[in-house]
Amino acid sequence: MDLQRITDDIVAKVAPIVGQYPPADYIPGLKAIDPSQFGIAVATVNGEVYGAGNWTTPFSIQSISKVFTLALVLAADGEDLWRRVFREPSGNAFNSLLQLEHEAGIPRNPFINAGALVITDRLHTLTGNASSTVRDLLRAESGSTVDPDPNIAASEAAHGHRNAALAHLLSSYGNLDNPVETVLHEYIQHCALTMNCRDLAVSARFLASNGRDANGHMVLSASHAKRVNALMLTCGLYDAAGEFAYRVGLPAKSGVGGGILAIVPGKCAISVWSPGLGKSGNSVAGVAALDEFTNRTGWSIF
Repeated sequence: MDLQRITDDIVAKVAPIVGQYPPADYIPGLKAIDPSQFGIAVATVNGEVYGAGNWTTPFSIQSISKVFTLALVLAADGEDLWRRVFREPSGNAFNSLLQLEHEAGIPRNPFINAGALVITDRLHTLTGNASSTVRDLLRAESGSTVDPDPNIAASEAAHGHRNAALAHLLSSYGNLDNPVETVLHEYIQHCALTMNCRDLAVSARFLASNGRDANGHMVLSASHAKRVNALMLTCGLYDAAGEFAYRVGLPAKSGVGGGILAIVPGKCAISVWSPGLGKSGNSVAGVAALDEFTNRTGWSIF
């Protein structure tokens, strides 16, 4: 299959909608990004990488980092994690306070903000520095320099009142081990990591390879890789996860920076990026591109 031709064709296919939607507006550092950009990269389990469009342009991965925090905690802590976080779709906004209070401080899943704060808290306890641990994993897997964008991090810290409220509510229920300020700092730092489509797809290739990266290193057990992919399918695009599964049919995780990471088990990891978001906070051009990719290749879990 000519994946280079397919990625090139996808850039042309989605061009009419690129730039037609606004970027995230509640984080000033993201609002300023030019929405008329689109990139796609495909990293196969055999070590090949294909890309097109703005696939080497760095962007803030935001909530896509939650995939890697979850993988790291599962690798180190196993199933103990699930005493503190549920594994069900939320059906509500990713930063909902109402659901967290209704369910006595246990977040619905690891990918909504409350759940990701609990995962970050646990990773920080296990490693002493949650955000640096995520950064180091991404550097090792991508072979590239990966760092937080200080401007994005500062912008999130200054405007992250709802995340602060979630963290304080979690702490009030005894579901954080570390100080709220520490957890918020670590969470913001790993969300503010910047990568391009190539590096992100390569970094996530282990999820398509039963937990094993291109060098044969086991990042995650096959069982836990399966579980991460399952949660990406059911919860990775928040309250649009069902529509995405229907339309695209792949495990995926989005971020409000405009990126989406998708996994084709046994074949490849795909990263797309375009800053313009729809009403659910997912990249409109990115979803369309992944829809086209699965239609062209026939690669889907269904």
